Amino acid sequence: MTDLDQLTQSLARNLKRWRAERHFTLDALAARSGVSRGMIIQIEQARTNPSVGTTVKLADALGVSITTLLDQDQGALVRIVPEAQAVRMWSSEAGSHTTLLVGAEASGPLELWDWRIVPGDGSDSDPHPPGTVELLRVTAGVLTLVVDGQAHTVPAGTSATFDAGAPHAYRNDGAETVEMTMAVAIPPAR
Repeated sequence: MTDLDQLTQSLARNLKRWRAERHFTLDALAARSGVSRGMIIQIEQARTNPSVGTTVKLADALGVSITTLLDQDQGALVRIVPEAQAVRMWSSEAGSHTTLLVGAEASGPLELWDWRIVPGDGSDSDPHPPGTVELLRVTAGVLTLVVDGQAHTVPAGTSATFDAGAPHAYRNDGAETVEMTMAVAIPPAR
């Protein structure tokens, strides 16, 4: 079984589990997430590998982290995630990428991300559920953080936090690759 097959199986199993735990019907999850009922069925039957955007919508609708939906070994008291098991969630042809390092369920989902954005590249994000907070620390380069249409410069050595319930984007307008670590805290589903 390939890594992709394992990921597909984990997503299918975990999506079914969390949907049942929340007592969501297929129609209810479709309405909450904006993902079609047919797509949810295909994912739960491990017949498709959804896009990152679809996976994020489902995680947000369930009030869990992406890590929780993709996790192959849930339930341990301590979970060590080797670098090789971190999940590459987004990449561009230019060489930028994001890697989900680890996530946890606290009072709500909590995720830790590793980002690399090459000069001239960037990534847009739809608003997350109200109350979602992102914290980031830039370790190399100069990040242009755009929140609700307003650009903010975040140079190496600087940290930032913001309300991720607004549309936001991460850009590298400089000449040096941006490297950063980001944590995302999502409120629990109600």
